[in-house]
Amino acid sequence: METQTPDELAAKKCAPCEGGVPPYSPQQAQAQADKLAGWKLTHDGKRIRRDWAARDFLAGLEFIAKVAQVAENQGHHPDVHLESYRNVWIEIWTHAIGGLSENDFILAARIDTLPIDTQPD
Repeated sequence: METQTPDELAAKKCAPCEGGVPPYSPQQAQAQADKLAGWKLTHDGKRIRRDWAARDFLAGLEFIAKVAQVAENQGHHPDVHLESYRNVWIEIWTHAIGGLSENDFILAARIDTLPIDTQPD
């Protein structure tokens, strides 16, 4: 497995996965996650997660709606959360293999292209 840039990943489309594909090892997953700003490994290297602080509740919901559209178009669906009215976090993994696959990083890279209205620092 060779690591890919965010642009290379975002240019790809998720492939259907019904299992039978080995998940990335924690080392492979870490190497690929390191290429995606803000994404970190969770669950012993079997999932990736990123957090955002939206400007407000509606901005968080608008971002989630954009993520939902991308996920639906890719046929790959992340866990999406909105907490404390504006904190969005997304966790991605390939359920069929119980770990990470290229699809997860493709989806993460595509999510990273979406705008989110964040609170000024």
